[in-house]
Amino acid sequence: MKNEFPNRIRAEIDLGAAEKNFNALKGFLYDGFTKPACVVKADGYGHGDLQLMSLYQRLGVDFFCVSNTNEALRLRDGGCTGDILILSWFSPDDADVLSENNIIGTVVSREHAAALSGKASKPVRVHIKVDTGMGRVGLTADDPEQFAAEAAEIASMPNISVEGVFTHFAVADSRVESDVAYTENQKLKFLDAVNAAERLGVRFKHMHFLNSAATMYSYDSRSTLARLGIVLYGLRPAYSLHIPVAIEPVMSLKTVVSHVKTVHKGDSVSYGRTFTADGDRVIATVPCGYADGYPRLLSGNCEALIRGKRAKGVGKICMDQMMFDVTKIDGVSAGDEVTLIGRDGSEVISADVLAEACGTIGYEIVCGISKRVPRVYIGGDDPEAD
Repeated sequence: MKNEFPNRIRAEIDLGAAEKNFNALKGFLYDGFTKPACVVKADGYGHGDLQLMSLYQRLGVDFFCVSNTNEALRLRDGGCTGDILILSWFSPDDADVLSENNIIGTVVSREHAAALSGKASKPVRVHIKVDTGMGRVGLTADDPEQFAAEAAEIASMPNISVEGVFTHFAVADSRVESDVAYTENQKLKFLDAVNAAERLGVRFKHMHFLNSAATMYSYDSRSTLARLGIVLYGLRPAYSLHIPVAIEPVMSLKTVVSHVKTVHKGDSVSYGRTFTADGDRVIATVPCGYADGYPRLLSGNCEALIRGKRAKGVGKICMDQMMFDVTKIDGVSAGDEVTLIGRDGSEVISADVLAEACGTIGYEIVCGISKRVPRVYIGGDDPEAD
């Protein structure tokens, strides 16, 4: 029989914090022209797409962004009544699925649009992706007139209903002078291309270029949508940069002490014997490992909060377990709560800090918390929340 209570490990998702973050970010869009589009791809960056979608929808959001057709259908089936935009390539075979479920697709080339048109038996709503310097997908904006001609051709294709156009910035999360200039150049290339298309009679309901970083550091009200992603979840686009909005992390990762033992001088801990005790040390084992999404790269370079104090990780992180030195923390025993991400008293460990320690970004940490870790919703008005 399935144990529904997450005794071993859990990810707590604070819907109250998520609501505060959204309201603070919405207030940052002070002109009222740019509307928030909440990005809930990758299961809401690991936080739970349906729960977060429901919260944002209750707060008035009517535009959501996902990565693929399955994510879009999951939102629609889960009660999303607003617009849903698939941000990148999708199979033209999905044409009628998108039409029947009122989902907006992204066309990434003239050929992609033509294939979509050939598969569609009814109009498909689309946004055109423009490559202004990201180098991934999209119609090139190097020649505005060429872009305009291709956009006009796409708009004239049978069963293609062009509603929007957008681009994505490559270094909006950097304040290095050359990167700031690069972002500005991307924006100008995009605007020139869009203006050229409009001169040919192509009309766009939405024209957007603001991701989380650009919204924070390069806000421009000409973008009709602000595609808010990582900042909604309380993490920074770049950990080293302050953001001008007060946000707080939504996810905490908590587990328990499963075993406590004393090791003696010369004793080693875990695979590879990378840690050898220099004297008597009290070691606490916790039932969390890289299969739960805690990066093995953090072996020997991580901390946990136990009884409100920091404990240093020792030895290699295992698939299902990891160990911490609790010699200086009095009274640690099996069953004590362990905070791997989050707050315990005055001490905090953020996903951004973990990311910096292993050379990645906060996005990867929260997205990587595996499905075997139960999500427990607290705060807010969600019926599933405690």
